[in-house]
Amino acid sequence: MTAPSLAPALPYRRPAFSLGRWLERPDVFSWLMVLPPILFLAALVGYPFFYGIWLSLMNRPVASEGTFVGLANYVAAWHDPTFWQVVVNTFVYTLVATILKMVGGLGLALVMNQDFRFKNLTRALLLLPFIVPTVLSTIAWQWILDPAFSVINWTLIATGLIDPPGPSWLGNPYLAMLSLIVVNTWRGLPFYAITLLAGLQTISPELYEAATIDGASTWDRFRHVTLPLMKPVIFIVTMFSVIFTFADFQLIYVLTHGGPANATQVFATYAFDVAMNGGQFGQGAAIALTMVPPLALLILAMAIYLRPSKS
Repeated sequence: MTAPSLAPALPYRRPAFSLGRWLERPDVFSWLMVLPPILFLAALVGYPFFYGIWLSLMNRPVASEGTFVGLANYVAAWHDPTFWQVVVNTFVYTLVATILKMVGGLGLALVMNQDFRFKNLTRALLLLPFIVPTVLSTIAWQWILDPAFSVINWTLIATGLIDPPGPSWLGNPYLAMLSLIVVNTWRGLPFYAITLLAGLQTISPELYEAATIDGASTWDRFRHVTLPLMKPVIFIVTMFSVIFTFADFQLIYVLTHGGPANATQVFATYAFDVAMNGGQFGQGAAIALTMVPPLALLILAMAIYLRPSKS
């Protein structure tokens, strides 16, 4: 046997710092990937949001530095009858349009999920209402709903269903709101249909075959297979739809401008009128910010109702 070596052990040397190895560490690399979108959101979303909060606490007329008034703008909005009419209009517009888009979009998705001729062409044409610029499509609808040149009125009069001259779709408060809901539904259906169609494509056909073997009807397969598996997708698309509809501006402002007599005024259009046309920037910012709490509550309620069930 050889005698064990009695050479002294070399002292531990800490490896030299390497920037490349440090950047490749999972905890560092993940933050580097997340940092650009965080900075982007902070610059383009965070700053305007917090500036709007500060502006809502000011009495800021046009061409004035303004004075700090605290919650006075919110108190004034609370005692404004028009503001409460705007609240009702916004909720009616959002809830009815969202329900129609959800039901109609799911129905279209189920149809588009079937095999038929020219399926790809039909899917492409389905996107047309969504990809056309909002202002352009709204101007077309303005002509369709015009009381003197309305295609709808002409068709109803020609078929003898109504007497001339026909209803004023944008002049009657109830018909104006109905018209806005119809146009918003028409425009939002493709977004619902294509998104839900993508969700339907992920459901395995074997699940439907197993349910059919067990004697499940078409309604049973939809209720116990399709709907539970589609809940996460329905939640996401409904959340986005509620946000877009709740804060809708272009469609309403071009089609009715909030009229007649504020019957179609919503948060976005009313805040714009108060701030830009009325020159009260602080009051307009306060009205716009009142959208945030109810919108957060709506999204929270949907998250609770549509959350995936635990297996």
